[in-house]
Amino acid sequence: MNHRHLFRSAWLLAVSSVILALPGRSADAIPPPAEVMAVMERVGDWQIAHPDPKPRRPRTGWIHAAYTFGAMELANLSASPRFFEAMVGTGRANAWQLGPRPYHADDHAIGQLYVSLYARERDPAMLAATRARFDTILANPAPENYEHDSALNPRRSDIWTWCDALFMAPATWIGLSQVTGDPRYREFAVEQWWKTSAHLYDPEAHLFFRDNRYFKQREANGAKIFWGRGNGWVMGGLVRVLQALPMNHPSRPRFEQQFREMAEALLSLQQSDGLWRSSLLDPASYPNQETSGSGFYCYAFAWGVNQGLLDRARFLPATLTAWRALTACVTSEGKLTHVQPVGGSPKIFEPDSTEEYGAGAFLLAGSELYRLAVLERTPAATVTVRNPSDKLARLVETVEVDLAALDLPPGPCAVMDGLVARLLPAQELALAGSAGPKTLVFQVDLAPGETRTYRVLPAAALAAVTPFPTKTHARFVPERQDDFAWENDRIAFRMYGPALAKGEGTVSSGLDVWAKRTRRLVVDAWYKRRYHKDEGEGLDYYHVGNSRGAGGLGIWAGNQLHVSANFVRWRLLAGGPVRTVFELDYDSWDVAGRAFTETKRITLDAGANLNRIESMLRSPTSAPTTVGIGLAERQGIQNWFVDAAAGSLVHWEPEVPPHGRIGTAVIVPGGFKETVDAGGNRLALADATPGVVFTYYAGAGWNQSGDFGDAFAWQTYVNDLAVRLRSPLEVSVRGPQPVL
Repeated sequence: MNHRHLFRSAWLLAVSSVILALPGRSADAIPPPAEVMAVMERVGDWQIAHPDPKPRRPRTGWIHAAYTFGAMELANLSASPRFFEAMVGTGRANAWQLGPRPYHADDHAIGQLYVSLYARERDPAMLAATRARFDTILANPAPENYEHDSALNPRRSDIWTWCDALFMAPATWIGLSQVTGDPRYREFAVEQWWKTSAHLYDPEAHLFFRDNRYFKQREANGAKIFWGRGNGWVMGGLVRVLQALPMNHPSRPRFEQQFREMAEALLSLQQSDGLWRSSLLDPASYPNQETSGSGFYCYAFAWGVNQGLLDRARFLPATLTAWRALTACVTSEGKLTHVQPVGGSPKIFEPDSTEEYGAGAFLLAGSELYRLAVLERTPAATVTVRNPSDKLARLVETVEVDLAALDLPPGPCAVMDGLVARLLPAQELALAGSAGPKTLVFQVDLAPGETRTYRVLPAAALAAVTPFPTKTHARFVPERQDDFAWENDRIAFRMYGPALAKGEGTVSSGLDVWAKRTRRLVVDAWYKRRYHKDEGEGLDYYHVGNSRGAGGLGIWAGNQLHVSANFVRWRLLAGGPVRTVFELDYDSWDVAGRAFTETKRITLDAGANLNRIESMLRSPTSAPTTVGIGLAERQGIQNWFVDAAAGSLVHWEPEVPPHGRIGTAVIVPGGFKETVDAGGNRLALADATPGVVFTYYAGAGWNQSGDFGDAFAWQTYVNDLAVRLRSPLEVSVRGPQPVL
């Protein structure tokens, strides 16, 4: 370690010591991350081993759904994959379906799990049923009658007439917009929230009635009836809405104001043991400790403190008191006790009563306590990312940060979302053989015009490092005559090496495509079988031959295209969960008496269908030349879309029964001159200079992957990418700051 980093480490230690010495922030008061993680995992393991004791209750229902929200946050923090695998198992067992009642908020709740899983896996099958259900509701809205009496409103559950619904449904709707970029779901939920709030929120007490039947009812002490868990559902719902709602959404200040109002009211209602009672205003009539509502309040308070929305001096002690009380209700085996059961009367229940939703609330609270514990002990760098487009959502977009700018001690880094106690897949890049700066890459989802922050900290500060699946892969394939193959979670490609030219006489520097309908990496497995046969995951049916395939490059001279032979050397520069980078060398070829060589540096990120290709041409002279980047033409009905100014050339190929259609595309940032047809290709012509990197993007998509159903969808994807390239994300970095 150099002197600079020794000084830096000493400074971090000193700052942490000062932080922990401040009033209300002693090391004893805030449990260490490992302690928080241990009790969370104990509760998670017990719940996995003891599923719902009433097996007839559907796993698509609200009881299990509420548990999965907390379990998913545990899965995104734990070092063990078992919690994530359990959540994927739930989705698969449910066939990714919502509950059976079309409009009922309780039957929309499980969709929050699917949205969370989709955010990690990006598998369209996870959201297909939810989107279809919500599209039907948008097209056929329910009549707005907020009477909860079934005699007055036979369709009382078709809209959100009871406060619990604000936890069950809105975050599913808003989260669906967050991961798809479709604002319709978000705007529906925001509108419905405030209609329900106008009906059930008491502006004096700053609490919610369960439903309109309780407006005139009173407790034994004459107080209004505000149920503890009912308001817990609302507070948990507010947090989850604020985590998914764009930072620049016009309703965000209103949600934050309601959150603060309710928190202030609830702070005064916390009992001396740290918990809240089933009835908030008449605790004497409901003496039982209750952990499900209390879990949501602890979650909301911790989140509000972490976000700076709640006064730290007053809410942090209440949060820690609640957490200690909750953990005291966890048995040595991991069972959370004192959970109010399902039913109309919460007054009497056994102390050892438990339910899945109680564990869910506990795990949600634990996730924010974990975040608090980590960031209190280790100052983190802040990365701020802005989407400059006011019309285009930026989904699964890669952020690059210079590691040196983070000013962190040496060692692996971890990236935590700014709004959720959730670690993000990240990758540190130091390209093999390169003296360039080391970079950190991770991926984000941003609404139009949105700015979000992310915290980067030493991984050593965590209780453990969360394992994320590798979503990109590349390798040289000598067992198949020197192929070089690469892939991500969307698509796969290959290019041909020297052995193929010698063995089969196939000479081509075109870009070949393998069509995938799985998010799993398949290259290694497919090379061990007949990859021209579809066995459920896709196949290689794309014919590249000596064409340019899906974006090969050549030199345009004398009204013809001059192309290289197969690559002769390869170098894998980086590989990992987010990004793969490699280089291919092409030996000299003749272009009307002028020799050229080429090195391609190809970069493929997770979630992308197009490669970034940096072509370095070399020639005895530096005189500019014209390159032609080509897409193979086919016989039959073809769909071509050309926008030379935007630099996009898009092809939707004819159908090849039963395998479907493949779309190919080229984007030349800055635009190209024109297109021409030559040698079975349509070429985008652009100027390039030997010795200067020429950058373009090329790749493909398949209509059976679930991503692109038709030519319009493929064209939209490519056009949106062209816009993103012209208007990159704006990234700023602030080094670690003392937490005051």
